[in-house]
Amino acid sequence: INDMKKYFSSSEHSYYAQSLFFVSIVIHKVKAFDLDTAILIDSDLKFESDINDLNKQFENFAENNVIGLARENQPVYRHLFSSYRSHNPGTRVGSPPPNGLSGFNSGVVLLNIKRMGSSSQYNELINPEVLQRMTKTYDFKGHLGDQDFFTLLSLEHEDLFYVLPCTWNRQLCVWWRDKGYEDVFDLYFKCNGKINIYHGNCNTPFPSS
Repeated sequence: INDMKKYFSSSEHSYYAQSLFFVSIVIHKVKAFDLDTAILIDSDLKFESDINDLNKQFENFAENNVIGLARENQPVYRHLFSSYRSHNPGTRVGSPPPNGLSGFNSGVVLLNIKRMGSSSQYNELINPEVLQRMTKTYDFKGHLGDQDFFTLLSLEHEDLFYVLPCTWNRQLCVWWRDKGYEDVFDLYFKCNGKINIYHGNCNTPFPSS
């Protein structure tokens, strides 16, 4: 976790520098958790559906999927990978859904702990040398904890991740809309279908029922 903090928090005293925001990455190494699967959720969520239906999403995991997350609903990673994008025109990195690698949001995380423990591929990627190489390759400095790690990993190892439908983590924050991304914002923000979970990130109020 201390190695992760160097790459995925803005400073040692920042909010996302707390170890809590990195536990999901190595939860399979915590012997106290004798579980095959787990769901980690933020405290700023409003459920509109039975949480058991969220649990059923594990049934949709492909054979190699170990973690399930919804896409980030803002152009956060378009911004954070701007240097890489400028040197690699046409890249999928930071581009919007459905074909872009737009990054993940860790407000709702589905963890197949059993697979995390048995996946040699996943465990080989949790080491300082890999992190150093990948952050250098993509000219990336994160500040959002585990979701930065999962996002970075997904650029080269998409098969490790199940893309949770946006309706199970409908993020409401629009902070990036007026930060120079007005023309592309809706490509990231749109989410069609019945909303199962609202995520009031950025202290955004929930819609009235």
